[in-house]
Amino acid sequence: MTTSLSDVLEALEGLYPASTAEAWDAVGLVCGDPDAPVRRVLLAVDPVEAVVDQVVAGGFDLLLTHHPLYLRGTTSVAATTPKGRVVHRLLTAGAALHVAHTNADVADPGVSDALAGLFDLRDLRPLAPSAGDALDKLVMYVPNADAERLLDAVAAAGAGHVRDYERCAWTTTGTGTFRPLDGASPAVGRVGEVERVDETRLEVVLPRTRREAVLRAMQDAHPYEEPAYDLLELATVVGTQGLGRVGDLPSPLPLRELTERAAAVLPATAWGVRAAGDPDALVSRLAVCGGSGDGLLREAARAGAQAYLTADLRHHPVSEAPEGLALLDAAHWATEWPWLADAARRLAAATSVETVVSTLVTDPWTISARSPSA
Repeated sequence: MTTSLSDVLEALEGLYPASTAEAWDAVGLVCGDPDAPVRRVLLAVDPVEAVVDQVVAGGFDLLLTHHPLYLRGTTSVAATTPKGRVVHRLLTAGAALHVAHTNADVADPGVSDALAGLFDLRDLRPLAPSAGDALDKLVMYVPNADAERLLDAVAAAGAGHVRDYERCAWTTTGTGTFRPLDGASPAVGRVGEVERVDETRLEVVLPRTRREAVLRAMQDAHPYEEPAYDLLELATVVGTQGLGRVGDLPSPLPLRELTERAAAVLPATAWGVRAAGDPDALVSRLAVCGGSGDGLLREAARAGAQAYLTADLRHHPVSEAPEGLALLDAAHWATEWPWLADAARRLAAATSVETVVSTLVTDPWTISARSPSA
């Protein structure tokens, strides 16, 4: 069976929903025909021309990157610019480009989970948790004989889905009573007479975004002319998604050894890994964030971490870091590249495509030199 680009995009949406990306981000399909077949997918951090060379040479049908091509928008894709050449070369080769950026950062699992896995961190949780999905609870009252059919209808419209389970509901039975008035056309009972019916109380949760569709399905499937129901907005709770991760090391390490280990497990770059803090201070809890993470220093400290590994740390945030928090600064590309292997495994499991991770180092820094006195 041929896998289309739209099939792959559906799988990626399930893994990294576009709705979880930051408002300023540019994620999703950049170029490509959703009806085109996809056999091979190349995963890379950056959509640069050197990576496109790999796409063309390897006969890949899709390039999945972490970084957007047009983050700030554009009015032209002319091949007179590097970004324009990327688009032209991909389309000429019959290849598409898709981006999973901040939606992959906050995913569970996502970019920071892969980074945490390099250190075998235990009891992971987000540094900056995302708010959970906005949920409603729908409570319906229906004759016992119609309860299963009504549940099927609202479940098909999006209600009763809880993580890896569907058609989830709570039911109990009781007696409903009513008197139809003039002008009514009751499905049960007669106008002017009090009626009592053995009914099922049926409760389901639903995403607030599916409220209209579920209510419509409920009204279409319900036998009553005027269904009795309650719709409640549930409190939004913190979910398992969010930026960064914090967890416990298998055993404490001095900052010096932790820095050396970071340099060993991360892909090699000219930047390497540098640290700020007492080299002999023991670290038992480590916070990590793939990419630029200097906005989460206080969250790392509040989480009880003794050290925080991220990228693109600046002088003033480091010098003003919370007391007791050591900082490890690695190359931006290096902290995000480990996610590619996890994304490749999950995409291959969800589809029939072949996935390959690019090992091309696209970190822009190519040379470093240590000071003689260092």
